[in-house]
Amino acid sequence: MAKKIYTRIIGTGSCTPPQIIKNSHFLDYEFYTPSKKKIEDKSNEEIIQKFKEITNIEERRYVAVDQITSDIAAIAIKDACKDAGIDKESLEFIILGHNFGDIAEGNVRSDILPSLANKVKMKLNIKNPECICHDVISGCPGWTQSMIVADAYIKSGYKRRGVVIGADVLSRISDPHDRDSMIYADGAGATIVEAIESEEPIGILAHSSRSDSVKYANLLTLGESSNPEFQGDELFVKMSGHKLYVYAITTVPGVVKDSIEKAGLELSDIKKIFIHQANEKMDEAILAGVFKLYGEKEIPEGIMPMSIRKLGNSSTATVPTLLDLVMKGKMEGHEVNKGDYTILCSVGAGMNINSIVYKW
Repeated sequence: MAKKIYTRIIGTGSCTPPQIIKNSHFLDYEFYTPSKKKIEDKSNEEIIQKFKEITNIEERRYVAVDQITSDIAAIAIKDACKDAGIDKESLEFIILGHNFGDIAEGNVRSDILPSLANKVKMKLNIKNPECICHDVISGCPGWTQSMIVADAYIKSGYKRRGVVIGADVLSRISDPHDRDSMIYADGAGATIVEAIESEEPIGILAHSSRSDSVKYANLLTLGESSNPEFQGDELFVKMSGHKLYVYAITTVPGVVKDSIEKAGLELSDIKKIFIHQANEKMDEAILAGVFKLYGEKEIPEGIMPMSIRKLGNSSTATVPTLLDLVMKGKMEGHEVNKGDYTILCSVGAGMNINSIVYKW
């Protein structure tokens, strides 16, 4: 059998920012509805309890005052290079998935000039001019979309080794008067990928994607503060939570199934599903939807590791961070072994969905 080029992950890394923000942090907040009416019929204790019941988030991480997105992305890359045992100068590309660029403390303004990938290259002092840089803006699936781009680079023979990062600082772009602000977190996760020639399929086997923009592009947007008395013209991330939930649970399962079929596998072959950490109940419903498409009612225990309880929703960073935690034995009861088939999946603004089938 002739050898083919595949894309494999040789190292993972992440950065969980230093500030631990518990749900009690929001007890003194003033929350308003999307129609800009102050919520007075429920106490913040009730709001927070309901929030926890839906998302299972108990705490999240925020960056330090002097940190920005490119800083934590650089930390994650250093960690991944160390894990892979490679010199950063050997990287031939840096692809960085994010949504809001660098946002400094106290200034809700996005800075993406130059690209974050270029800023990270500068901060890591990578001198190799053959190491190209670019950003991917694709909502929460920024890292999975970047992995698909990296796979195209490698399988085409254009590049042989690079790093793919997902990094976001949502704490500075979330509206403090919107209940959804409790969902958002900061973080960065990175994977070192390289070409491998193999007769047996290995690494990225297949992927499936879709974008639904005509009806659903407005489910995640930037908008004014929910507080009608807010002073300033800043725009904050806004989410139509229920509509997004319905879209995700009805659409994502089909994309996952399609990716499994493209890989020539059955659902029973899949050992782990790494899915975007947006909302625990939503992820559970998506998983149930996948199994329903195969006519399966019993879901294997431990097939879907979750980090959202302690880390919140860090958008593009959730899947690579979750992967790093499992690969390094930091999530009790979860491991990935040689030969295991896994799914890497995300859904978010666009609306965009990606599902990647990966063999370790």
